[in-house]
Amino acid sequence: MKHETIETNAGWLIVLVFIVISIGGLAEIVPLYFIDSTVEEVKVDGVETVRPYTPLELRGRDLYQREGCYVCHSQMIRPFRDEAVRYGHYSLAAESKFDHPFQWGSKRTGPDLARVGKKYSNQWHVQHLIEPKSVVRESIMPNYPWFMENKLEYKDIAGRLKALKMVGVPYSETKQEYEDNVKRFGKDVAKFLDINQAEKNLISQALANNYDGNKDDITEMDAIVAYLQVLGTMVDFSKFDDGHFATFR
Repeated sequence: MKHETIETNAGWLIVLVFIVISIGGLAEIVPLYFIDSTVEEVKVDGVETVRPYTPLELRGRDLYQREGCYVCHSQMIRPFRDEAVRYGHYSLAAESKFDHPFQWGSKRTGPDLARVGKKYSNQWHVQHLIEPKSVVRESIMPNYPWFMENKLEYKDIAGRLKALKMVGVPYSETKQEYEDNVKRFGKDVAKFLDINQAEKNLISQALANNYDGNKDDITEMDAIVAYLQVLGTMVDFSKFDDGHFATFR
């Protein structure tokens, strides 16, 4: 059959296009029935290292969304060499499993933030958010001085955790749920996932780390910096063999 015949005959064109689409669709769908999960298992000594956000980090994430940071910054490193050289190991599905909604983004006016955690000091982040050009001369990012000026609202933090629990994030309310989190994430992490202690945990993390450099108040800067500093730090890739995570694809 000549190609011209296919292009000039609507019936043949429809049938053959349908066949091609069906083959492509089956190639994508069928493998899903033969793998247990598309989310990687990230465990060290039997303990999961990818965890839900602490109350303070969660409030920082809320601020990140409020200010629309996801519009200019993605949080998804693709599995290409140039991406890995600039940003680090490609993003895992497991790293976003507790994100509602995920922050993958759709463009990069600014750099990807998937592995920005611990890359810079708290002081650098504070100055960068107050006046980006003061640390990155060519930056076109707007100033966010109000992070330092606004006191952090956290009286409803327990309610925010309960809402996320309803969609599957393993925050705990009962003793049994707490014990389950101890087994799953370890005791140090489990205590920060306790809804009953949410406000206390938020305050203790903010005061202990003093992210904004101001010990007198807990500001929005404390929360946003706490969030930025945890991004990409939950998986220690040095503890896994090369190709380990590829087995989940």
